[in-house]
Amino acid sequence: MIKGKIRQGAAAGIAAMLVIMAAGCGESAPITSEAEVVEGYTDAQIMLVAVTERNRYNKIYTGQIWGIQVDREGTTFQEHLLGEVRHFLEEVKTMNRMADQEAITLTNQEQERLRELTEDYYGSLTETDRSYIGVSQEEVYQLYSDYYRAEKLVNELTKDVDLEISDSEAKVIRVQEIQIRSHEEAQRIHTQAMTEGVDFSSLARAVSEAEEIERSVGRGERSKEYEEAAFMLTEGEISPIIRDGDWFFIVKCLDEYDEEATLDRKEKLALNRKNQVFRSIYEPFAAENQVDLDEDVWDKIPFSEDGTATSDFFEWYTDYME
Repeated sequence: MIKGKIRQGAAAGIAAMLVIMAAGCGESAPITSEAEVVEGYTDAQIMLVAVTERNRYNKIYTGQIWGIQVDREGTTFQEHLLGEVRHFLEEVKTMNRMADQEAITLTNQEQERLRELTEDYYGSLTETDRSYIGVSQEEVYQLYSDYYRAEKLVNELTKDVDLEISDSEAKVIRVQEIQIRSHEEAQRIHTQAMTEGVDFSSLARAVSEAEEIERSVGRGERSKEYEEAAFMLTEGEISPIIRDGDWFFIVKCLDEYDEEATLDRKEKLALNRKNQVFRSIYEPFAAENQVDLDEDVWDKIPFSEDGTATSDFFEWYTDYME
């Protein structure tokens, strides 16, 4: 369980740096024979992003997490996180190459705001941060500028995408469910659940073969059979027995329209739609414009205590630029 949470946490953390990249996270563009290899970032810039993320996860999980294996191949969390950081930086640089091609530049006002951000962030670094990472203020500015310009590229290339998501498409309901392997047992439990005075929640906790009994369910997230039955329920209503693969479910509706969760899902579905359009344009370009990051620097990033404190490079960006 902890392995899954840590692996998901790393992916979520890196994806949060530039959300539009999430759809392609972990899948570097293939190198082709005609691909033009371009220079990436300095060792200090790479170190800044890697140390920022390392310190952020140290605060959450402590340094004991770095040796935990996150997959069947034996990949450690340290290796996984460095791979995510590397892929992120490759994509930011590639997107800036694409921005060059699209003639997307920063306005004077944007540059001034980025300069203010850089000055304040750089001023927040401790002497240990600066001396250990070795990054200059100009290198920080370049990272922030590339990051902002990448987002500007995405917005420009997807500005005509229809992001309207209907309530029906995004709808989320809240349910309690009993999950049973045996149909005969499900029939017996369903009869009990429909008996007047029986508390469904207590019954579910006693008999369900799944640990969780309360769930939020979005349209399209479960099987057609489950969805057709569950989304027809009104608040407090209990479903007939639903067969979903090898399992049988008895569902009670707690909320037939979770407004807050539906609004949140609308935003996620709109972003996914935007992702798909952008990736369809970006990936052919990325295949022909390979970014070259220094191979040696990745072995120089320690995951033991080094006295650095910086962990909020991207939080500063969010506060200033979004």
